[in-house]
Amino acid sequence: MVILKMKAKHRPRVFFDIEIGDTSAGRIVFELFSDITPKTCENFRCLCTGEKGEGKTTGKPLYYKGVIFHRVIHDFMLQGGDFSEGTGRGGESIYGGYFADESFALKHDKPFLLSMANRGKNTNGSQFFITTQNAPHLDDIHVVFGRVVDGEKVVKAIESQPTDTNSKPLKDCKIVHCGELVLAQKKKRKESDSTNESAHSSNDESSNEDEKAKKKKKKKKHKKEKKQKKQKKKHKKEEENDKEDAEVKEEEPTPLQHHIRRRGAGSSLQQVSTKSKV
Repeated sequence: MVILKMKAKHRPRVFFDIEIGDTSAGRIVFELFSDITPKTCENFRCLCTGEKGEGKTTGKPLYYKGVIFHRVIHDFMLQGGDFSEGTGRGGESIYGGYFADESFALKHDKPFLLSMANRGKNTNGSQFFITTQNAPHLDDIHVVFGRVVDGEKVVKAIESQPTDTNSKPLKDCKIVHCGELVLAQKKKRKESDSTNESAHSSNDESSNEDEKAKKKKKKKKHKKEKKQKKQKKKHKKEEENDKEDAEVKEEEPTPLQHHIRRRGAGSSLQQVSTKSKV
């Protein structure tokens, strides 16, 4: 019995969007066992994204887009990946030509497994197959490197297609689009970074608003103090004016003083009058 490693924290996921004839059939999503067969998984992943350009031996784009499932056997498997000829005689790996069998640790013990097609020992290129039943007779001959995690119905739809004598579907079962899926963890990290930036920006804005509020408060306080100072000055001036008014009033004769003076004046006249009599 082979003891396998624990599931890796990060296993790449790739997808095929399928058309049968001219009708969309849906999407197949694969999980790649990159912790067990890293080289094989990287080959398949790059062929899904098309990121490696043209092949060294075929001169064709190293890309599964537009490729058909050229061989379909009911209750067994679907085969595809020949991007150069579409017949099962072409294709190549991203490493140039073929590459060696990486590991036979995983067995063909269930449907919906992803495995490498080959022409014998160490002849892995770009062709692959998806099992639809257990296939123990393929163990230690073909390298299992992934599994279908979504789109089993699409796999079954391809498997159910009528075929010719060479097991080729009468209607093209084509990969119209393919690529790598972005992990939710990466997406969450980006959202978290965005949130942090937003929070940082919000803090900056809050800080700016606080600063503005402080300045406004200071300005208001200064204005109030200035007003109070002005009012104080005004009150002081009014007090001084009141004092001056009080002093002026003390210097002015009262009605009584006016009366006395008049009496004094009358007295003086009387004296003058008396003298004239003398």
